[in-house]
Amino acid sequence: MRAAFFTLGCKVNQYETSILEQQFAAAGFDIVDCDDTADVYIVNSCTVTASGDKKTRQMTRRFKRQNPNAIVAMTGCYPQAFPQKAAEVAEADIITGNSNRSSLLSLVLARLNNGERLVNIKPHTPDEPFEQMNVDKFLERTRAFIKIEDGCDRYCAYCIIPTARGRVRSKPLDELRSEAQHLVSAGYKEIVLTGINLSSYGKEIGLKLAVAVKVVCETGVERVRLGSLEPELLTEEDVKLFASYKNFCPQFHLSLQSGCDETLKRMRRRYDSAEYMRIVEMIRRNFENSSITTDVMVGFAGETNDEFERSVQFVKDVGFAKAHIFAYSIRPGTRAASFPDQVDSQTKDERVQKMITASYKTRFDFLSRQVGLTEPVLFETEIEKGIFEGYTMNYTPIHTCSEENICGELRNVLICNAAEDWCEGKII
Repeated sequence: MRAAFFTLGCKVNQYETSILEQQFAAAGFDIVDCDDTADVYIVNSCTVTASGDKKTRQMTRRFKRQNPNAIVAMTGCYPQAFPQKAAEVAEADIITGNSNRSSLLSLVLARLNNGERLVNIKPHTPDEPFEQMNVDKFLERTRAFIKIEDGCDRYCAYCIIPTARGRVRSKPLDELRSEAQHLVSAGYKEIVLTGINLSSYGKEIGLKLAVAVKVVCETGVERVRLGSLEPELLTEEDVKLFASYKNFCPQFHLSLQSGCDETLKRMRRRYDSAEYMRIVEMIRRNFENSSITTDVMVGFAGETNDEFERSVQFVKDVGFAKAHIFAYSIRPGTRAASFPDQVDSQTKDERVQKMITASYKTRFDFLSRQVGLTEPVLFETEIEKGIFEGYTMNYTPIHTCSEENICGELRNVLICNAAEDWCEGKII
């Protein structure tokens, strides 16, 4: 039997797909690419935006067309948040959510035995434990991910994720230490800690994210990197501890959403632009060559032209190394879905393009500041014959020429030139 997986969304979803792949492989399935003919297709969905929902439905239908006799399963955030909508996708033979993702293999085996369509979505519960999971290997040879936190208690006005993911719950430290040590022994040089609301790690068990970082940094791994963070939960004490570890990567992805205080207030974000800037400055004081990356939403309900322009200016003022720009998408079941003064699609599209232009400028400025530096680069892929791509500690992408295969190796590189979205360097 052959099983194929298609993943939408964040690094947490990708980690969870890796868990599912391990489970299916252990049960005797051959894991194949989703473009191949398979007996089972699994779509691990994302529901952050309406486009994610649409893509989930499209891929489910595509796989059924690809092999009408295959079992097509839909799991993840979309069915968890919108179970009735998911159940309407007739091409899905099995539908399950995040809360009972671990039962997916048994559901597939049951479908193989009895041929019945199975819709099995359990609601999250307040006392739900952190799902025990450990990944043995990743497709990437150099970088490994560890999911250390799940769920979110923030309930921002636009966000359906608390419904899709439940309350905050965290990976116990002994399990984290064991998984990290296993990955280091397997040869991974970089470990990335991920979570749905990573900054809230440990809140329900009396721990903090800084403790998890300390545990992984002390395994001896070459690099430790963090996923996306809620900015106001980051303290100077935390940052100073991070800076004390030479293997901690000074790249901070601080979710902004908007640079306008009025918009942030309507979003129910828990900081204003001044506090955000203070946190950025705190990071830059403690790290000599840090990078600040972010997400920016445009066209949120009630966003005026003036508010948008203030958000653009704030993005310029911070000088982000990189920004993911996206338009607000109405999510049924959230507070903002019923807000007045929804912004029309054309205006959203125009604002997306203008914000992208501003972020490209700050991106190029950041890359230009890297020129002349000599940095250790962890090479990951050969993007074309003799040209390799890798990343510095602050996640600057570097392209360099080499006659030998340097994938998986750390090399010191003199950064010589800034291109549109990467830098060019020379191994020294």
